Amino acid sequence: MTMLLYLLPVALFLGGLGLAAFLWSLSSGQFDDLDGAAERILIDDED
Repeated sequence: MTMLLYLLPVALFLGGLGLAAFLWSLSSGQFDDLDGAAERILIDDED
């Protein structure tokens, strides 16, 4: 039972950290162009 006193705050902290990283990636524009990377591989860059 005492182990829950340690694991519960650690799990909540890691979950909050993951949520903060996801919200940061949304605000910094990481998901703005989802189709660009998928279509870029199909374009030949031969000069």
